Amino acid sequence: MARTALPATPRLLRAALLLLLLVAAGRLAAGAPMGSELRCQCVKTVQGIHLKNIETLKVTSPGPHCAQTEVIATLKNGQDACLNPAAPMVKRIIQKMLNRSGTN
Repeated sequence: MARTALPATPRLLRAALLLLLLVAAGRLAAGAPMGSELRCQCVKTVQGIHLKNIETLKVTSPGPHCAQTEVIATLKNGQDACLNPAAPMVKRIIQKMLNRSGTN
């Protein structure tokens, strides 16, 4: 009885799927964020947001997810807007928000 060799493609596919599953399980076990979170949130920035329209402000420092500082303002209407952290207007808004939170 002759034994025929199975094609290598299904074996490689199974091995690749197993490797992918192990990598994903290892990341979940380590508490690392998944790939969709490892990128910048701000693709473009907007100009002209008035301080009275901003509900909260979130400043994200550079890190492995993104090489630049990101400033994300949540507006009172619920929308998020990315602001240019280098703009003088944004620096004043951040300072005013810090002063506002410091007095409360």
